[in-house]
Amino acid sequence: MKNLVKTSALVLTGALLIAACGQKEQKSEANVNENPVEEKVEVKAVEGRKNFADKAVITPLPAIMIATWDENENPDVMMAAWGGQCGPKHITFELSAHKTTENIRLKKAFTISFATKGDIAQSDYFGIVSANDVPDKVKKAGFTITKSPNVDAPIINEYKLTLECKCITFEEDGNGGARVVGEIVNMSADESILDEQGNIDLEKLQPVIFDSAKNQYRVVGEKVGDAWGSGKAIQEREVK
Repeated sequence: MKNLVKTSALVLTGALLIAACGQKEQKSEANVNENPVEEKVEVKAVEGRKNFADKAVITPLPAIMIATWDENENPDVMMAAWGGQCGPKHITFELSAHKTTENIRLKKAFTISFATKGDIAQSDYFGIVSANDVPDKVKKAGFTITKSPNVDAPIINEYKLTLECKCITFEEDGNGGARVVGEIVNMSADESILDEQGNIDLEKLQPVIFDSAKNQYRVVGEKVGDAWGSGKAIQEREVK
């Protein structure tokens, strides 16, 4: 019995110590977050290469077209480059203070399409003109809409591939912007971009990526290999 009591006391003491350490760590983390210190990092050049310090070029950056409603169901479309797929049926992107940000905050929904070679002028227009200044910019671009049957957002008919998404994470940044995560409820595609088996054919879609090195758009489409296939030659060589 004494051994049981002693063991219980030791377990309890250990648990209290762990809890206390945890609280201390949480307080320390809170203090760091409240008073962030910008640490200066001395960047050393990599020999034999041109060095750009912290100026980053991440590729590919999809030119994603985010469509939303405002409170009066006026449609808006915005081009964004800082985004991509973050799970089997999830997409994420980061926005500063935009009309699109306000609309997602309000409606908790949006659709995602992709700029293509055939609509690059309109897509770029959506990226440089704000709906705060031009409320009917979708109409001015000559585009039309259909109300999504699955989420509270518009589908842009001229974009041939569309993801209908509900917002599941809206992380405010304190400056009017947010990091958004959306769950894809449905994906629909125009028949013209499908192959013989009914799959999406990127060569037919001709989506573009944003080239942040030169501020240009580049077309995606040419096949250069097979996923989980092109590397098998090296794998088989290693086995031998």
